[in-house]
Amino acid sequence: MTGLTILRNANVYAPQPLGLKTVLVGGGKILAITDEALELPASIVADDIDLQGRILTPGFIDAHAHITGGGGEAGFATQVPPVPLSQFTAFGVTTVVGLLGTDDTTRSTGNLLSRVYGLREEGMSAYCWTGGYHYPLTTLMGSAREDIVYMEPIIGVGEFAISDHRSSQPQFEEVIRIASDAHVAGLMTGKAGIVHFHLGDGSRKLALIKRALAETELPARVFNPTHVNRNKPLFDEACEMLSQGIYIDITAFPDDAVDDGWSAAEALLLAKERGCPLKQITISSDGGGCMPAFDASGAVVAMDFGRSETLLATLKTVTAQGMALEDVLSSLTANVAHLLRLPAKGKIATGADADLLVLDADYSINDVMALGRWHLRDKALIMKGTFEENLYFQ
Repeated sequence: MTGLTILRNANVYAPQPLGLKTVLVGGGKILAITDEALELPASIVADDIDLQGRILTPGFIDAHAHITGGGGEAGFATQVPPVPLSQFTAFGVTTVVGLLGTDDTTRSTGNLLSRVYGLREEGMSAYCWTGGYHYPLTTLMGSAREDIVYMEPIIGVGEFAISDHRSSQPQFEEVIRIASDAHVAGLMTGKAGIVHFHLGDGSRKLALIKRALAETELPARVFNPTHVNRNKPLFDEACEMLSQGIYIDITAFPDDAVDDGWSAAEALLLAKERGCPLKQITISSDGGGCMPAFDASGAVVAMDFGRSETLLATLKTVTAQGMALEDVLSSLTANVAHLLRLPAKGKIATGADADLLVLDADYSINDVMALGRWHLRDKALIMKGTFEENLYFQ
């Protein structure tokens, strides 16, 4: 321990509102949350900061990011580069889950895992899914079950594609075999043990997941569809399935990438209006992922890529339209941590990891702490990835 950090007069959202508190941080953990004034010897205190009523929240958990870069659907030149550290932390993401998408051929689980370790070395929490869009799965140990059981950072399978022309058009038996492997591995290890399903614009929508819930004994939580707001009929079906116990993941698409669907802000507001169980809804960024638009023949006609900054933009938009901050925050923090079985994440509580954001009154980020270390202070970036000073990242 290099020294304690005291955060005084913090308006704590844990994510539930706790009011003004003093928070003590040390050894990468939250050591205390108190109404009392802390008086500690100066020799053991590294930072004593008066937040003056600013909002203190848990760091965001982005459960869907292409940390090694996504894309490649329009040739090798369209592969997105790996995402540097500050493109997560500067926008409030203190925990990320990396994955492979369309390109699970030139990119591998080993490559993905090495990037997880790299982000950890640079100061943030990182995990990953095994597999990718296609069946048979891209794995490191030979099976999804072995990857999850033997490789600590691997917490489940994803993003496995259904209802998409880029998928392997998986059969029902293949889907439930993958789900079974993920579930059993989760039981063995205490990890998430879920399948994170990529959903395309196909007319079958969630039919495979519906059938799995009807015909197998697998728990509903094992089936976790993402991109459910990409078109309106898909979102309607996903919302209906919440009553069966699944968690759905809304994607915070860039503004110009939403055509036939809902933005993340619109989707969350609509879910609340419909009375959906908000605790079963998460939001992720698809950061680093290529977002192509296709014509009827499957040719790419436009292209963008995901960015973690859209998570904060979504929070600002939804709160500006009247949703309580704690409800929006939960979809970015506590709900994700619960689904992923990360008990030290997604909350401000004694013993939790010290992943913290300090927000101004307009919900812009003033400070970011990951595992007890400042990455952003007074809006200035303190910690960068190893090669971020290189011209390629300017």
